[in-house]
Amino acid sequence: MHLKAHRFFAMVAVTGSFSATARHFQVPASSVSRFIAALEREVGQQLLYRNTRAVKLTEAGERYYLQIREVLELLDAADEEVTGKGAEIRGLVRINAPVALGHLHIVNLLNGLYEQYPGLTVELTVTDAYIDPVQEGADITFRVGHMEDSGLIGRKLCDQQHVLCASPAYLQKYGEPTTPQDLHNHCCLVYKGSGGAQRWHFRHPQTGTLEIIDVNGPLRSNNAQVLVEATLAGRGIVLFPAWLFSKASFAQHKLVRLMPEWGGSVEQVQSQIYLLSPENRLRSQKTRAVWDYFIEAIGSPPYWDDLES
Repeated sequence: MHLKAHRFFAMVAVTGSFSATARHFQVPASSVSRFIAALEREVGQQLLYRNTRAVKLTEAGERYYLQIREVLELLDAADEEVTGKGAEIRGLVRINAPVALGHLHIVNLLNGLYEQYPGLTVELTVTDAYIDPVQEGADITFRVGHMEDSGLIGRKLCDQQHVLCASPAYLQKYGEPTTPQDLHNHCCLVYKGSGGAQRWHFRHPQTGTLEIIDVNGPLRSNNAQVLVEATLAGRGIVLFPAWLFSKASFAQHKLVRLMPEWGGSVEQVQSQIYLLSPENRLRSQKTRAVWDYFIEAIGSPPYWDDLES
């Protein structure tokens, strides 16, 4: 019985998709279907229910998958032991990240990764769409927001620290706000996504009382980097996570941090940045090496929170 058929079947069992399996192994979907059909004839059982919407395991398929999964994992571990012990980490690792985080940080961090593991190939996909890492064949996913019970292995990288700021030119013209209520009289640059325009949340530095401000200004956008550029140009005040700003903007006094004692955010509950990975992928030596590299390179607290030193 062909080992490739077992690998295809195991991946379809995890992803529920012939196309996702084909993308993962970089083969035509017809090849995946043909190998699994041959496997079903070999074992004399239907292993998968197929319809236009999804692919699901039959009862026999569930039992068969549980039995062969451990065998395949042992084979993978043996392959890595033989090819990887005493040698460099090598092979393809697929990484998914939000667009801005990918452009501003992940692509730069890859330089250090390549220096440490020159045998690695990285496929970096950036999208703000909420993807299923299993369906898309991603080994490691950076996710901004709140962790949900997804069945994935998750590691919190950090809490998002938000920064309220403006350019010196803007402050010279309009003055500096000292309380959240002052923002009603300022030009605020507001992110507007699929959920509508963001509201800004501030906690009183002494009492902890939450103040929610509906801010307005001359520009709204669904692109955070557009709003950061407008802030640098003196168009108004913006509130964003620290990782969206360059350290040079504060070091060179192109931006000034405002009301740091108020602890601003765009949600009532502080959001986080996570690393996510399907459990079976994180067992891979190369995926674990990349996972560990990002945790160390980003640090705790993350290097991007240090804007003013």
